Amino acid sequence: MHPTPVVYRPIRMATTPNSVPHPAPEAEEVYRRWLQFLDDEFVRHSAPERRAEIVRDQLYQLYLGRPHGGKLNLTLTSELPGNILSLSLDPENVTLEAEHFADADRERYSRRKPLLWFWQMFDRSPIGLNHWLGLRFRCMLGRHIFDHLGVGVKIYHGVDLTYGYRLSIGDGVTIRQGALLNDRGGITIGKGAVIGSFARVYSHTHNPENFDQVTLVPTVIGPGARIGSHSIVLAGHTVAPGEAVGSFPADRV
Repeated sequence: MHPTPVVYRPIRMATTPNSVPHPAPEAEEVYRRWLQFLDDEFVRHSAPERRAEIVRDQLYQLYLGRPHGGKLNLTLTSELPGNILSLSLDPENVTLEAEHFADADRERYSRRKPLLWFWQMFDRSPIGLNHWLGLRFRCMLGRHIFDHLGVGVKIYHGVDLTYGYRLSIGDGVTIRQGALLNDRGGITIGKGAVIGSFARVYSHTHNPENFDQVTLVPTVIGPGARIGSHSIVLAGHTVAPGEAVGSFPADRV
């Protein structure tokens, strides 16, 4: 006897003006199972090589719609672009800018590199535009990347990280799309703070006479602080609790 296959039949949820956008129940159940599976795998495996395999297998299905397996035909010139795509889905075949920084903690970074590649590639895939899933996916990965991640955090599409392990994010923080968190020297974001779209937060400086000479200086965003869209917070700054940096349309008279 063969088991009866489970067939996905979407049930559309009723929407009202006050309802929160939500996936259909079957989709939500699949999304949650996938996130739980990944979370369990990254808890169970901290070795960079095993994490790279997990990420490679997941990206194969997200980008190519098929499991990883089989040999690539490396001799045909016509298949080179496809081979490049397939090989680049494996974190061990890519290099990231942070790997070239002399101040990187090689051991801590190597454990996170596959997850950082997963973060970037998920957001660059069509699935990364799935808002409900994306918010939960980034927080799931963040628990394995960041020094600390509080509860109730929202991280939107296209947020860029450097090391991740020098990033501490408090409860209820919101980080809008396209923000850069350059945590080379350490960034702490306090409870309930908001980082606006395409804001830039730095924690290192360059010597103006020798650009290769870098000084690491921690940056602190206080609880409840607001960093406006496209604003820049330079290394070493402490934004006071509740302070606003940049302009906000609602603040204008």
